[in-house]
Amino acid sequence: MFKIAANLSHLWPELPYLDRFDAAAEAGFEGVEVLFPYDMPAKDTQRALLRSGLPMVLMNAPPPNYTGGPRGFAAVPEAQDRFRFDLRRALRYCDALSVPMLHIMTGAAEGQRAREVLIENLSWAVQNIPNGLTLTLEPLNAIDMPGYFLGDYDLAADILQEIDAPNLGLQFDTYHAQTIHGDCLAVFDAHKDIIRHIQIGDAPGRCVPGTGEIDFARFFEVLKDSGYDRWVSAEYTPTLQTEDSLGWMQMSQK
Repeated sequence: MFKIAANLSHLWPELPYLDRFDAAAEAGFEGVEVLFPYDMPAKDTQRALLRSGLPMVLMNAPPPNYTGGPRGFAAVPEAQDRFRFDLRRALRYCDALSVPMLHIMTGAAEGQRAREVLIENLSWAVQNIPNGLTLTLEPLNAIDMPGYFLGDYDLAADILQEIDAPNLGLQFDTYHAQTIHGDCLAVFDAHKDIIRHIQIGDAPGRCVPGTGEIDFARFFEVLKDSGYDRWVSAEYTPTLQTEDSLGWMQMSQK
């Protein structure tokens, strides 16, 4: 049976960051993820995790570019030094917070050279990360992330197959899969064997699960039938108080 986590970069925006961990525990979540925990000293986040009793299961790399530049360099030609520097910074946070999965953002790029650079960078990364850490790739839709290199699940699958590393897998997001391909259930079925982490939000607009185009009752049935037993993280934008948006949790447990 899969486990349910809360994305604290999206849920409980009405609360201060450090209070969101306790709120997630009280709501019945089993873990949390934070996209960019770098703004807060790691020790403060450590204390919030210990207090809540929840593990942090995923975060993003690279850290934010405080100069206002683009996010992600893994597929950007001539930025390999920046990629390695940023990855090392992210790994320090993963170690401090005991995070087992790190989503690698590719950045804005296009063409064959970008693909080659991404494969070179990831091939280096999978050999230089600690044991027990898994890197993930997540396709992002062109509406939210114009120019983002990894904008297609089939492309992601091809790259993962070429690298063929046990510590690198696919991050599946229902919102992005629906927005990119129009049928997130079909995308899941096509790529379920390489999925290492799932995030859920409805489409359009990353809305509350069950309020948009996606049949989440069916999705959870398919997920259980597939034998998926990893994390499913709630990554959506609540329209009201977060507690009032959690009806989908009962649906996920049926």
